[in-house]
Amino acid sequence: MKADCPVCKEKGTLILKTTTENIPYFGEIMESTVKCEECGFKHSDVICLEVKEPVKYNLTIGKEKMNTRVVKSQSATIKIPELGLKVEPGPQSQGYVSNIEGILERFQKAVNTALSWAEDENSKGNAVRILDELNSIRNGDKKVTLIIEDPFGHSLIEDKNAIKSKLSPEEIKNLKTGFTTIDQ
Repeated sequence: MKADCPVCKEKGTLILKTTTENIPYFGEIMESTVKCEECGFKHSDVICLEVKEPVKYNLTIGKEKMNTRVVKSQSATIKIPELGLKVEPGPQSQGYVSNIEGILERFQKAVNTALSWAEDENSKGNAVRILDELNSIRNGDKKVTLIIEDPFGHSLIEDKNAIKSKLSPEEIKNLKTGFTTIDQ
C-alpha cells in the first residue's frame, strides 16, 4: 500500500508493510513499517494481537536482581512506589524486553530529563534524591518494589521470587492503557 509522506508531502511515496509472527511472551504480534521512498522517513510499530489474562507482577529488587529479565508490553504500567516513580502507557508507548538494570536506566533518564527542566529548588532536590536512591539500588544499599501491571497480560518479570497475580476489575479500571478505550 502506498500513501502520501507526512514529512516531505510527496504523493504516493510512503510504503506500508505489515507482517505477523509469534514471539515468546507476547504471542502473536503485527509489525507495521512505513517508509518514504523520497525522503527516507521511517516509522515502525509492533502491536500485540492476543489478549491474555490481566496480570500484575511484584518483585523486591536490589543489586542481586539487576539481570532479571523483564518483558514490558506497550499497554503496561511500571512502578517503583517507594520512589514515587510510575510510567504509564501513552499513544507512543512501545513494548520491550530488558532487565531490571535497564528499567532503572530508563527511570534514571526520565528523572535526568525532568531535572534539566526543573525550575524550582524543591523539584531539583527531589530529582537528585531519586537519582541517589536509584544508584543505591544498583549498589546494593537499598531494596524497593518493582511493579508491572498489564491489562492485556503481555508483560512478565521472569524471576522465581516475582509474585504474579491477576488484576482486579477495579485495578484494570484505574490503569491507563495507551489506547482510547478498553473493553472489560
